[in-house]
Amino acid sequence: MTSDVWLPLRAEEIDGLPEDLTYRFWDGGKEFPADPADCAFYVVPYMKGAEIALRPLPEMTSVRVVQTLSAGIDHIQPGLGLLPEGVQLCNARGVHDASTAELTLTLILASLRGIPDFVRGQDREEWRSGFRPALADKSVLIVGYGSVGSAIEDRLAPFELARVARVARSGRETARGPVHPISRLPELLLDADVVVVVTPLTEQTKGLVNADFLARMKDGALLVNVARGGVVDTEALLTELESGRIQAALDVTDPEPLPAGHPLWHAPGVLISPHTGGPTSAFLPRAKRLLVAQLNRFARGEPLDNLVLTTGA
Repeated sequence: MTSDVWLPLRAEEIDGLPEDLTYRFWDGGKEFPADPADCAFYVVPYMKGAEIALRPLPEMTSVRVVQTLSAGIDHIQPGLGLLPEGVQLCNARGVHDASTAELTLTLILASLRGIPDFVRGQDREEWRSGFRPALADKSVLIVGYGSVGSAIEDRLAPFELARVARVARSGRETARGPVHPISRLPELLLDADVVVVVTPLTEQTKGLVNADFLARMKDGALLVNVARGGVVDTEALLTELESGRIQAALDVTDPEPLPAGHPLWHAPGVLISPHTGGPTSAFLPRAKRLLVAQLNRFARGEPLDNLVLTTGA
């Protein structure tokens, strides 16, 4: 049985990998590092796009595990039908929690306190003082309460919020309070000052933030999207932004990258960051820890963490 592992990081830079596997470095380059048919464990190159991620899959006839380094799997999912039955798809749950939660808090505070306007004023040597909203006493709704959503609430905790509401696909209880099922979303939107969207992109969540969702948001509310661009209906969002009724802070957009000339760039009340939730200095240490843990389990024949699905199941 083949023991080839394709890594987008060089094996010699990762301490603790099992020695009885054969490591091949491939970060999306034109040439494959070995015959894809011999790959048993494929770690998908990080932030290289779906085209590169999917390129070797048709030839990976012996692969048993596909491991992403992102929490989302939407870029790899279209190619799963090319794989043999029984291949395990694992994501990087936990790797991006801290970094994405940091950015979420940054986007909320920057939007509420008017930081983009201060920067524009500084560029023009203008002293733009005035009364700005604070995060204190606001109500926050987190849509998509997984590990990242929980990490976001961890960082919101010291800010003297009026309340935090949580929504996920199905309801449950946590130490911090209830997680409401998504069926409660329409009524919960009515009271939220800040709505943070952090759901995966699936058939069920594509276009979740549509005209009806946005219409239910309070006047003056802030929408923060750190999920995927396709979760938000861009045209519906533009309509609300141009009316001045709500604001938005977007780390992801649809389309992405956002092309020059797109009206979202200059819509009133919007702050855009270029999909920077994950790629920070926090990424490599956590990605390496995940790979070491997963590959040691794989070498020992133990169940893997972060299993999302098994092909053919």
